[in-house]
Amino acid sequence: MTTSPPPRLFALVPCAGTGERAAADGPKQYAPLAGASVVAHTLAALAGVARLAGTLVVLNPGDTAFETHAPAFAGWTARVGGATRAQSVANGLAELARRGAHADDWVLVHDAARCLVRAEWIDRLIDTCLHDAVGGLLALPLADTLKHEVQGRSEATLDRRHKWQAQTPQMFRLGRLREALQRAGDQVTDEASAIEALGRSPLLVRGAFENLKITYPDDFALAERLLRSR
Repeated sequence: MTTSPPPRLFALVPCAGTGERAAADGPKQYAPLAGASVVAHTLAALAGVARLAGTLVVLNPGDTAFETHAPAFAGWTARVGGATRAQSVANGLAELARRGAHADDWVLVHDAARCLVRAEWIDRLIDTCLHDAVGGLLALPLADTLKHEVQGRSEATLDRRHKWQAQTPQMFRLGRLREALQRAGDQVTDEASAIEALGRSPLLVRGAFENLKITYPDDFALAERLLRSR
C-alpha cells in the first residue's frame, strides 16, 4: 500500500504593489526601515518559520529592484504580479503549482508590508489551522468605537461586537484558494473573503497589534520604533 505524503506549507508574498498611499518615493515594500527594507524584515520573519517548505515572492513584471532590497532572500521569485492583489495571489498560486505544490498543500499568503510579523505568530496560525477543514487567518477583535461616515461627518455608530480586523498570514489549501479567487474575481481585498464566498468560514486566530500593515506615511515612524524596541 502507498500513502500520500503529508501536505506541505508554502508562503506566498504578493510584492507587486506601488504603495501610493504610503508616499514613500517608490514602492513602500522597498522603503528603508530600521536598517533594512520593509520587505527584507518581512522575509526574515518568514525565514524563521521552520515548517515552511518554501517562500514565493510575487513581483511586478517590470521589477528590477527586489534583489537589491532583499539581498539575503534565498527563496523563489516570480515576476507575474497583476493589477490587483487578487490577480497577483492567483498568479502566484499558479506558479507554486508549476513548481510542484499540490492542491492539498497549505499556502500562507502574507502582505509584504506587514514587516513586524513574528515567526511565533505564524507558528500559532499553523498550529491552529493545520488540521482544520477550512483554514484561517490572523486577526484582531475591534477595540475602538466604529463610525459610519457620510461626507466627512459621523452619521451613525456601528456595533463592534463580533467584528475583527483581518491581518495576514491567511492560510488555506492551494487548490481551494485557487478556486475561490477564480470565482470571486479581482476585487476581493483578502483571501478569506474569497473563501467565505464559497460558503466556508475561516478560523479567526488572534494576532497582535504590532502586526500592522504599513499603509500611510505615519506608519513608518511607528514601525521603526517597534522594530528598534525589540
